[in-house]
Amino acid sequence: MSETTWTAVRAARAWLDQANGTDRTELTCRILKVTEEAGEVARAWVGLLGQNPRKGVTHDLADVADELADVALAALVAIESLGLDAREVLADRAGRVQARFPLSDRSG
Repeated sequence: MSETTWTAVRAARAWLDQANGTDRTELTCRILKVTEEAGEVARAWVGLLGQNPRKGVTHDLADVADELADVALAALVAIESLGLDAREVLADRAGRVQARFPLSDRSG
């Protein structure tokens, strides 16, 4: 990921900290934001498939990808809000996931 991503994640966390504080209720809201964004992915996918006959096709793959990116960013902000380094947490998790794949290139 680019430095732009990490700068944006940390800036979002700082902005939320200043605007809303950092108590348990606020942390809960930041974690729940991931679920809210996932719902937007589902809505975009349903819109791409045209599953609502009243609305028809309302989204495209770019919309779905944008919503998935929002999920990722919301999760990274939530991790940072827990006082952890999201870059380290993500890298650690990615390494553990990669290790599950047979014959994976584990050079990182």
